Amino acid sequence: MTVIVRDLRGEDPDDVERFVHCRHLGLPYMLWNADAVRHHQTHTHPDAHYRSLVAEEDGETIGTAQTGLAYDSPEPGQGYLNVYVRPDRTGRGAGRLLVRAAEEHLAARGATRLFSWVLDEPGHRAFAERRGYRPSRSSHFLRLDLAGAALPPLQDPPPGVELRTAAEFADEPRPLFLLDTEATSDEPSDVQAELTDFEAWLRETWQHPLLDLDLTTVAVADGRPVAFSVAHTDRATRYATAMTGTARAHRGRGLAKLAKTHSLHRARAAGYTEALTGNDSDNAPMLAINRRLGYEICATEVRHVRELG
Repeated sequence: MTVIVRDLRGEDPDDVERFVHCRHLGLPYMLWNADAVRHHQTHTHPDAHYRSLVAEEDGETIGTAQTGLAYDSPEPGQGYLNVYVRPDRTGRGAGRLLVRAAEEHLAARGATRLFSWVLDEPGHRAFAERRGYRPSRSSHFLRLDLAGAALPPLQDPPPGVELRTAAEFADEPRPLFLLDTEATSDEPSDVQAELTDFEAWLRETWQHPLLDLDLTTVAVADGRPVAFSVAHTDRATRYATAMTGTARAHRGRGLAKLAKTHSLHRARAAGYTEALTGNDSDNAPMLAINRRLGYEICATEVRHVRELG
């Protein structure tokens, strides 16, 4: 039996579904579907040189990788590769081949530092370290039983603040782009991002197929968005928080918790039964909010770094 690595055939629905299934087996803590896979392939900025890779053994997809350059970082030469192999198909060389293919792709496009998220398990960490990657920061996956959770009661916003949905900004989303830009720049990360391209944000974020405009909740003060909780859904039972943030001038007022609590209540009323999110382990304020909302850590990843050259 021979394992080969190739590009995902995005035009082939069966190939995409096999990719989604394999990735879910390797990383079940994130919301992902075929539409999201195709969206990333089609709409990721060209400067990212983004690729989705498949490890295949006798026609069966047993591993996946997503790789590209952090084009929106002020520091050039930073690349990423995130590799996941089916837990029941390890030991066949799929991970090694996927890493090699991703590294060659990134090096050929000028990457000098590579980042990879690795599950915080001995086998996964040893695999990364054998290939020259050193551990860096960590991040937690969190889950909430939305059907049975005792959510905090809904509260009215403070004076001068009102809650809206992202759907109310459908005709002019630029104010949400500006808030996202500020919140993203302050997120703990090894790779800083600067959102400066509104058109790219529209394609990659605002038009993302998982984005639920009706459940995404926005706190507005003085006529502009000052906090939000961005909701992704599979339009069935799973809900995920893609981003929660507050403008610097309005932090410490409980607006992020307010927005997320309202979004969760409406998600449950809409029939969603499972809520997912993720937090950098250094993001104490957001971790505290999620604990108060009832989320529990279900897995942890450690970001690993390798210098090239």
